[in-house]
Formats: sequence, C-alpha cells, structure tokens
Amino acid sequence: MIICKSEVELDLMREAGRIVADTHRLLARAIRPNITTKELDQIAEDYIRSQGAIPSFKGYNGFPGSICASVNEELVHGIPGPRKLVEGDIISIDIGAQYKGYHGDSAWTYPVGEISETAKRLLAVTEESLYRGIAEAKPDARLYTLSHAIQTCIEDAGFSVVIEYVGHGIGTDLHEEPQIPNYGVPDKGPRLKPGMVLAIEPMVVVGERFVQTLEDDWTVVTADRTLCAHFEHTVAITASGYEILTLPRS
Repeated sequence: MIICKSEVELDLMREAGRIVADTHRLLARAIRPNITTKELDQIAEDYIRSQGAIPSFKGYNGFPGSICASVNEELVHGIPGPRKLVEGDIISIDIGAQYKGYHGDSAWTYPVGEISETAKRLLAVTEESLYRGIAEAKPDARLYTLSHAIQTCIEDAGFSVVIEYVGHGIGTDLHEEPQIPNYGVPDKGPRLKPGMVLAIEPMVVVGERFVQTLEDDWTVVTADRTLCAHFEHTVAITASGYEILTLPRS
C-alpha cells in the first residue's frame, strides 16, 4: 500500500534527511586516497548516532555496515572493509538514518582525487538524471513519467540503465511501496499524491546494463566490470510540487 505521511511524520523525515545529508557532507570531506571504506563507515556511524539516530542499514537483512560503500564497478551494497581508496577511483556511498522511527536515504558517487573524463561524465549524467526525475515529482503526475525522464537522460548520453534495482517509497519502513524503476512509459503508473515520500535513485553503467552479485551475497557489480554510479535523494510530494528531504540545510 502507498502511504501518505502527515505533517508531523514529514517533520521527522526532514530531520532524518538532514542527518543523512550532513553525514554525506562529512564523508565527502574525508574521501581521499589511502582511507579505507571501513574508516568512512565508522565516521558515518559515529555521526548518525551522535544525532540521536540509528544507521538504517546496519543489520538490515544481516548487512554488516552502517553505509554501503561501492567502488568503481561495484554498483550497490558494497560492504565497508579494509579496502583503501586510490587516486582515480569513484565511490558510491549510500547512507540511511532512522530518526524516531522514520528513515532518510540518500546515495552519492564521489571522485577520489583526479578521475578519468569518462568517470566525470558518468557522475555528471547520473546526477542530472536524478534531478530530471525529481522535476517530474508533483501531485497528480504518473509515477512512470518520472522514470521515463531518468531513462531518457541516461540513454541519450550513451549509458545504460540498470533494471534489476529500483527506487522505493520510504517512511517507517526503509522500503515501502511504490517501487520506482529508472525506466518506463510516460503517463503510466500510480498517481503521485501530497504526503507520498519517494527514494529516487538512478543507477547507471558505462557499458552494458547487466549486473551480478559477488560471493559475499551483497556486493552488486557490473557484469562487464565497467564503471557505474548511483545517486539518490529522499523526496516528499507536496501540494505544490516536491521537497528534497536529503539536501544539506546550509
């Protein structure tokens, strides 16, 4: 069932989103060659807990980290560990925080030092596709119009859309209805209503769209081992349009 939140619930989700955004800001400053993904995970967990929140991902279906840290050909669900970042890497960091029972969720892909022109373009296009989709998030719009805007942006740039992993509703559960694919036919799907909260998250591959899961049963990689990127915001539908809950406040 698609759930519309009250203003009280939205206020709690705004605070969860603020915590997620500030955690991203901390990690963006910390990312550099030689730092490990486990060190980034610890920075995130310490800050989230200092704000009276709980890392949404830690223990979720057995996931061991507080963040997902996915490097280069790793698309999503990378487990933080001893891996050291090196110059030229890109790292997708997915962060969730639960505040007083409500979740915020946002992912961003960051450069590590100087990166290739292909990687720069990948990051730019994936971020642009996120905001193209968000621009379609408004009352009475059909959900797959949003999905189509994301798909068009990605494919016009010559990149591929992953279809196995999608965005989702979010609230007291980390994953709620509806599912939000990053591809679709415009003017189809459920109508958006004020109070709906969506985690919109394009996942983009330089090469072919196919992915596989590694032996750790978590880390998803591109089948052809080409670079990939992941950007995500938590977005509330309002009476007049939308509000991004995981943007930094200042």
